[in-house]
Amino acid sequence: MYEKFFKRFLDIVLSLLALSVLSPVLIVLIVIGAVAMRGNPFFTQQRPGKKDKKTGKEKIFRLIKFRTMSNAKDKDGNLLPDDVRLNGYGKFLRSTSLDELPELLNILVGDMSIIGPRPQLVRDMVFMTDAQRERHSVRPGLSGLAQVNGRNNITWEEKFEYDLRYIDRITFLGDARIVVQTVVKVFKREDTVREGTVSDMDFGDWLVMNGKVDKETYDKKQAEAKELMRV
Repeated sequence: MYEKFFKRFLDIVLSLLALSVLSPVLIVLIVIGAVAMRGNPFFTQQRPGKKDKKTGKEKIFRLIKFRTMSNAKDKDGNLLPDDVRLNGYGKFLRSTSLDELPELLNILVGDMSIIGPRPQLVRDMVFMTDAQRERHSVRPGLSGLAQVNGRNNITWEEKFEYDLRYIDRITFLGDARIVVQTVVKVFKREDTVREGTVSDMDFGDWLVMNGKVDKETYDKKQAEAKELMRV
Protein backbone atom coordinates (compact mmCIF):
# COMPACT_ATOMS: atom_id res chain seq x y z
CA MET A 1 0.00 0.00 0.00
CA TYR A 2 2.76 2.46 0.98
CA GLU A 3 4.94 1.72 -2.04
CA LYS A 4 2.10 1.86 -4.56
CA PHE A 5 0.11 4.84 -3.28
CA PHE A 6 1.79 6.94 -0.59
CA LYS A 7 5.51 6.90 -1.38
CA ARG A 8 5.18 9.06 -4.51
CA PHE A 9 2.79 11.43 -2.71
CA LEU A 10 5.32 11.91 0.09
CA ASP A 11 8.08 12.46 -2.46
CA ILE A 12 6.14 15.33 -4.03
CA VAL A 13 5.15 16.96 -0.74
CA LEU A 14 8.56 16.63 0.92
CA SER A 15 10.57 17.73 -2.12
CA LEU A 16 8.36 20.81 -2.51
CA LEU A 17 8.74 21.59 1.17
CA ALA A 18 12.51 21.09 1.05
CA LEU A 19 12.87 23.29 -2.04
CA SER A 20 10.88 26.05 -0.33
CA VAL A 21 12.76 25.90 2.96
CA LEU A 22 16.17 25.53 1.34
CA SER A 23 15.63 28.11 -1.40
CA PRO A 24 17.92 30.72 0.29
CA VAL A 25 20.69 28.12 0.55
CA LEU A 26 20.17 27.06 -3.07
CA ILE A 27 20.36 30.68 -4.29
CA VAL A 28 23.60 31.27 -2.37
CA LEU A 29 25.14 28.06 -3.73
CA ILE A 30 24.11 28.97 -7.28
CA VAL A 31 25.83 32.36 -7.01
CA ILE A 32 28.97 31.02 -5.32
CA GLY A 33 29.10 28.07 -7.70
CA ALA A 34 28.90 30.32 -10.76
CA VAL A 35 31.93 32.23 -9.47
CA ALA A 36 33.92 29.21 -8.22
CA MET A 37 33.31 27.18 -11.37
CA ARG A 38 33.61 30.21 -13.69
CA GLY A 39 30.29 29.57 -15.34
CA ASN A 40 27.40 27.12 -15.03
CA PRO A 41 27.13 26.00 -11.37
CA PHE A 42 25.08 22.93 -12.33
CA PHE A 43 26.18 19.53 -13.55
CA THR A 44 23.81 17.22 -15.38
CA GLN A 45 24.42 13.62 -16.37
CA GLN A 46 22.36 10.84 -17.90
CA ARG A 47 21.46 8.13 -15.41
CA PRO A 48 19.28 5.00 -15.59
CA GLY A 49 15.95 5.35 -13.83
CA LYS A 50 12.95 3.13 -13.22
CA LYS A 51 12.14 0.49 -15.82
CA ASP A 52 9.24 1.19 -18.15
CA LYS A 53 6.52 -1.43 -17.57
CA LYS A 54 5.78 -1.74 -21.28
CA THR A 55 9.33 -2.04 -22.64
CA GLY A 56 11.11 -3.43 -19.58
CA LYS A 57 13.92 -0.96 -20.29
CA GLU A 58 15.32 1.61 -17.90
CA LYS A 59 14.25 5.20 -18.51
CA ILE A 60 17.34 7.36 -19.04
CA PHE A 61 16.95 10.71 -17.29
CA ARG A 62 19.18 13.71 -16.58
CA LEU A 63 20.28 13.91 -12.97
CA ILE A 64 21.09 17.43 -11.80
CA LYS A 65 23.68 18.30 -9.17
CA PHE A 66 25.84 21.25 -8.22
CA ARG A 67 29.11 21.16 -10.13
CA THR A 68 32.08 20.12 -7.98
CA MET A 69 34.77 20.01 -10.68
CA SER A 70 35.80 22.69 -13.13
CA ASN A 71 36.04 22.15 -16.87
CA ALA A 72 39.76 22.96 -16.95
CA LYS A 73 41.51 21.39 -19.95
CA ASP A 74 45.09 20.87 -21.10
CA LYS A 75 46.64 22.44 -24.20
CA ASP A 76 45.18 19.64 -26.36
CA GLY A 77 41.63 20.29 -25.14
CA ASN A 78 41.40 17.25 -22.88
CA LEU A 79 39.93 17.54 -19.40
CA LEU A 80 42.54 17.64 -16.67
CA PRO A 81 42.57 14.82 -14.04
CA ASP A 82 39.79 14.83 -11.44
CA ASP A 83 42.11 15.76 -8.57
CA VAL A 84 43.20 18.88 -10.47
CA ARG A 85 39.69 19.98 -11.42
CA LEU A 86 38.29 19.39 -7.92
CA ASN A 87 38.86 22.69 -6.11
CA GLY A 88 38.29 23.59 -2.46
CA TYR A 89 34.69 24.61 -3.05
CA GLY A 90 33.96 21.33 -4.80
CA LYS A 91 35.50 19.35 -1.94
CA PHE A 92 33.30 21.27 0.50
CA LEU A 93 30.16 20.48 -1.52
CA ARG A 94 31.02 16.77 -1.66
CA SER A 95 31.96 16.44 2.01
CA THR A 96 28.69 18.10 3.09
CA SER A 97 26.61 16.42 0.32
CA LEU A 98 25.28 19.86 -0.64
CA ASP A 99 26.03 19.02 -4.26
CA GLU A 100 23.06 16.63 -4.14
CA LEU A 101 20.43 19.29 -3.30
CA PRO A 102 19.35 20.02 -6.92
CA GLU A 103 18.21 16.40 -7.16
CA LEU A 104 15.14 17.56 -5.28
CA LEU A 105 13.96 18.72 -8.72
CA ASN A 106 14.46 15.19 -10.07
CA ILE A 107 12.33 13.92 -7.19
CA LEU A 108 9.61 16.49 -7.80
CA VAL A 109 9.20 15.61 -11.49
CA GLY A 110 9.20 11.87 -10.78
CA ASP A 111 12.60 10.74 -12.05
CA MET A 112 13.74 9.93 -8.53
CA SER A 113 12.46 9.24 -5.04
CA ILE A 114 13.73 10.47 -1.68
CA ILE A 115 14.72 6.91 -0.76
CA GLY A 116 15.74 4.22 -3.23
CA PRO A 117 18.80 2.69 -4.89
CA ARG A 118 21.24 5.45 -5.89
CA PRO A 119 21.20 6.08 -9.67
CA GLN A 120 24.51 4.84 -11.07
CA LEU A 121 26.02 5.76 -14.43
CA VAL A 122 24.66 4.29 -17.68
CA ARG A 123 28.13 2.85 -18.26
CA ASP A 124 27.81 1.11 -14.88
CA MET A 125 24.36 -0.25 -15.67
CA VAL A 126 25.45 -2.12 -18.81
CA PHE A 127 27.86 -4.21 -16.72
CA MET A 128 25.19 -5.25 -14.21
CA THR A 129 23.67 -8.73 -14.31
CA ASP A 130 19.93 -9.11 -14.91
CA ALA A 131 19.50 -9.74 -11.19
CA GLN A 132 21.41 -6.58 -10.27
CA ARG A 133 19.40 -4.54 -12.76
CA GLU A 134 16.26 -5.40 -10.79
CA ARG A 135 17.31 -2.44 -8.64
CA HIS A 136 15.75 -0.41 -11.45
CA SER A 137 12.30 -1.83 -10.80
CA VAL A 138 11.78 1.17 -8.48
CA ARG A 139 12.67 4.86 -8.76
CA PRO A 140 16.28 5.63 -7.83
CA GLY A 141 16.75 7.59 -4.64
CA LEU A 142 18.52 10.61 -3.22
CA SER A 143 19.68 8.22 -0.51
CA GLY A 144 19.25 4.53 0.08
CA LEU A 145 20.11 1.47 2.12
CA ALA A 146 23.58 1.19 0.55
CA GLN A 147 24.32 4.86 1.32
CA VAL A 148 23.72 4.43 5.06
CA ASN A 149 25.72 1.20 5.11
CA GLY A 150 29.02 2.41 3.72
CA ARG A 151 28.11 4.46 0.64
CA ASN A 152 31.43 4.79 -1.24
CA ASN A 153 33.44 2.64 1.15
CA ILE A 154 31.84 -0.69 0.27
CA THR A 155 32.32 -2.90 -2.79
CA TRP A 156 30.10 -2.71 -5.86
CA GLU A 157 28.64 -6.11 -5.04
CA GLU A 158 27.74 -4.95 -1.54
CA LYS A 159 26.03 -1.86 -2.97
CA PHE A 160 23.87 -3.99 -5.24
CA GLU A 161 23.09 -6.44 -2.44
CA TYR A 162 21.80 -3.59 -0.27
CA ASP A 163 19.78 -2.21 -3.22
CA LEU A 164 18.11 -5.56 -3.84
CA ARG A 165 17.47 -6.02 -0.13
CA TYR A 166 15.75 -2.62 -0.09
CA ILE A 167 13.43 -3.26 -3.04
CA ASP A 168 12.45 -6.61 -1.55
CA ARG A 169 10.71 -4.85 1.33
CA ILE A 170 9.79 -1.17 0.97
CA THR A 171 7.98 0.25 4.02
CA PHE A 172 7.32 3.69 5.46
CA LEU A 173 9.22 2.88 8.65
CA GLY A 174 12.14 1.54 6.62
CA ASP A 175 12.32 4.73 4.54
CA ALA A 176 11.99 6.91 7.65
CA ARG A 177 14.85 5.02 9.28
CA ILE A 178 17.07 5.57 6.21
CA VAL A 179 16.23 9.30 6.21
CA VAL A 180 17.34 9.62 9.84
CA GLN A 181 20.51 7.59 9.22
CA THR A 182 21.27 9.71 6.15
CA VAL A 183 21.02 12.94 8.14
CA VAL A 184 23.43 11.54 10.71
CA LYS A 185 25.85 10.46 7.96
CA VAL A 186 25.70 13.90 6.33
CA PHE A 187 26.45 15.73 9.57
CA LYS A 188 29.32 13.35 10.31
CA ARG A 189 30.52 13.67 6.68
CA GLU A 190 31.07 9.92 6.51
CA ASP A 191 31.80 7.82 3.39
CA THR A 192 31.40 10.71 0.94
CA VAL A 193 34.35 9.42 -1.10
CA ARG A 194 36.26 6.17 -1.07
CA GLU A 195 39.30 6.43 1.17
CA GLY A 196 42.37 7.47 -0.80
CA THR A 197 40.42 8.54 -3.91
CA VAL A 198 38.87 11.69 -5.37
CA SER A 199 36.22 10.01 -7.54
CA ASP A 200 35.11 6.39 -7.22
CA MET A 201 36.00 3.85 -9.91
CA ASP A 202 33.36 2.94 -12.50
CA PHE A 203 31.84 -0.54 -12.15
CA GLY A 204 33.22 -1.67 -15.51
CA ASP A 205 36.74 -0.50 -14.64
CA TRP A 206 36.46 -2.29 -11.30
CA LEU A 207 35.46 -5.52 -13.06
CA VAL A 208 38.41 -5.28 -15.44
CA MET A 209 40.82 -4.52 -12.61
CA ASN A 210 39.61 -7.62 -10.76
CA GLY A 211 39.80 -9.84 -13.85
CA LYS A 212 36.03 -10.37 -14.04
CA VAL A 213 35.64 -8.85 -17.52
CA ASP A 214 38.00 -9.01 -20.49
CA LYS A 215 38.96 -6.04 -22.66
CA GLU A 216 36.75 -7.13 -25.59
CA THR A 217 33.65 -7.35 -23.38
CA TYR A 218 34.56 -4.06 -21.72
CA ASP A 219 34.78 -2.21 -25.03
CA LYS A 220 31.52 -3.77 -26.25
CA LYS A 221 29.68 -2.70 -23.10
CA GLN A 222 31.08 0.84 -23.28
CA ALA A 223 29.80 1.12 -26.86
CA GLU A 224 26.39 -0.14 -25.68
CA ALA A 225 26.29 2.56 -23.01
CA LYS A 226 27.10 5.30 -25.52
CA GLU A 227 24.31 4.06 -27.78
CA LEU A 228 21.79 4.13 -24.93
CA MET A 229 22.71 7.72 -24.14
CA ARG A 230 22.10 8.78 -27.73
CA VAL A 231 18.45 7.74 -27.56
